[in-house]
Amino acid sequence: MDRNAAEDPGQLTLFDEPPHAGAAPLRVALLEGQPVEYRFQRRRRRTIALRIGEDGLRVSAPLRAPWREVEGFLQHKARWILRKLEERAAAGTPRTIYGEHGETLPVEGREVVLVLAQAKAAASLVGEELHLSLPRPERRGAVRALLLAWLKRRAFGALGPRVAHYAARIGLPAPPLALSNARRQWGVCLSSGRIRLSWRLVHLAPELADYVVAHEVAHLVELNHSERFWALLEWLYPHWREARERIERDAATLPRI
Repeated sequence: MDRNAAEDPGQLTLFDEPPHAGAAPLRVALLEGQPVEYRFQRRRRRTIALRIGEDGLRVSAPLRAPWREVEGFLQHKARWILRKLEERAAAGTPRTIYGEHGETLPVEGREVVLVLAQAKAAASLVGEELHLSLPRPERRGAVRALLLAWLKRRAFGALGPRVAHYAARIGLPAPPLALSNARRQWGVCLSSGRIRLSWRLVHLAPELADYVVAHEVAHLVELNHSERFWALLEWLYPHWREARERIERDAATLPRI
């Protein structure tokens, strides 16, 4: 969570993560004969929830849920948990972009190749190639800075109209939009009516970025994760479950720049 988001207690994040989630105690469950580590927290919620991310399995349970109910839920979902953990492991780890000619990275869901040239600083996407020109293209730090600037411009240019589109669907004007550098917090809606989206959404296919936009725009009406919120999101973006699952999977391999 970035500093500005932390200052606004009226925000809701895309996956409704609790503050300092990494401090949750570590436990072990035996699922179909396999020991599985997980982080466990009790929260103000109605049902038990599972989430598998970069740091493994997280389990959230209602404040007064009996422990036998939590254990029973894990056993009931054992096959799903093991399958998702295998998929996460198979996806690999994030690669690092160093700023060298020939490196590849995802842009709007497709892989593009960095093509460096010596010239006045400029950046342009030509088919499957991202052309970066610099006076000294051998300076990898300068290449990365130019690349980041282009990715952020591309993200803002793509996300702004989508925010306006979904806001118009619920009869609202386009809210103020800002970009964040977050890797794990795709979007935030603040009680002030502002929306902040991670520029890293530019890596994802447009339909996945649209889910994040629709999710945060829905919070302009329902600043919560109530049944009314999920019903509104269902109306705005009917395939949100599939999109959320794909985002969580794809996030594991987004590059580091």
